[in-house]
Amino acid sequence: MGGLGAPEIILIIVAILIMFGGKKIPELMKGLGRGVKEFKDAQNGETNTVNNTTPPTTEDKTKV
Repeated sequence: MGGLGAPEIILIIVAILIMFGGKKIPELMKGLGRGVKEFKDAQNGETNTVNNTTPPTTEDKTKV
């Protein structure tokens, strides 16, 4: 009594899909994973930061 069964878990998943849509879920999970990793790193005392810059673009090679 008081635990989550299969019907409750399915209902929660359906509600999340309706609220966020199928395309947004992977982005949310990626952000959640980064947050958990940063939290664990902070607990361990590591000070490495993730560089979130975009790679430089290559020049347009059609210009000759």
